[in-house]
Amino acid sequence: MNKSETEFLVGTASWTDRTLIETTDFYPASMKTADERLRFYASQFRTVEVDSSYYAIPAERNAELWHERTPPGFVFNIKAFAWLTQHHADATRLPKDIKAMLPTESRSERRLGFPPPDALDMAFQMFWSAMRPLHEADASAGGSLGKILFQFPPYFICKKSNFDYIESLKERMPGASLAIEFRHPSWVATDAQRKTTLDFLRSNDLCYVSIDAPQDKAIVPSFIAATGHEAYVRFHGRSRENWFHRGGTAADRFKYLYSERELADRAEDLKKLGQQGVSRAYVIFNNCYRNFGIMNATTMAAMLRH
Repeated sequence: MNKSETEFLVGTASWTDRTLIETTDFYPASMKTADERLRFYASQFRTVEVDSSYYAIPAERNAELWHERTPPGFVFNIKAFAWLTQHHADATRLPKDIKAMLPTESRSERRLGFPPPDALDMAFQMFWSAMRPLHEADASAGGSLGKILFQFPPYFICKKSNFDYIESLKERMPGASLAIEFRHPSWVATDAQRKTTLDFLRSNDLCYVSIDAPQDKAIVPSFIAATGHEAYVRFHGRSRENWFHRGGTAADRFKYLYSERELADRAEDLKKLGQQGVSRAYVIFNNCYRNFGIMNATTMAAMLRH
């Protein structure tokens, strides 16, 4: 890849986190509706990561509304539904057509994994169909679709069958631009394995998701790499104690406010992506406690402009 100028799209993972909307740290007190909040968020940032799609397959109407409520050039990145990344899902929140494929006794399970193959196929089809309004949108006429984020669980280890599963994703979601985040360090634990994994993603036109996270042997190491002309970087915070804390909410787990020094160091690393031929980089703050992510994203965006 040749050296290029990188366009940075900086935002947060969700614009509706409970600890954010319960305060006036970002949204004015007068804003009470989903419509108002998304329009306001999109006036401040150019991209967002949708987290709710992990918990339930959204209706196509949701994507239509997201498109209608955002300005030209705004980009949505969508987190893949739990089943698609081999997580457990709440069966009570499944669409009725999928629920009908399950054994009766499974339809009320709050943590249902290993769905029947036909149910999983239907989940892929319905999820990708729900993204059609964004996928088909002209970026000049409103919000459009960026990456579908596949965040795999910590038990999704580096082995041949999992390579095969990842390789099948493009066929299951034709036309989608996919980003792959690993949560088990075996995928990049050694220099040799890191090269194998990144080369595999590159050859399959899949985007490696770089992370910034606490340092621990059980956590994927923090480094920034690109496997194509677009990069995706997620900032999870650096609190090791919160990361391993059991109980509480996602906001509690990622409760961490980056210092300006920490952000400046990462900004310098991000600016080097142009040397790898990266034309666009999504920089997403997942430290979703109150307005921590908002503040850090705002600072990072300013740093990357200079």
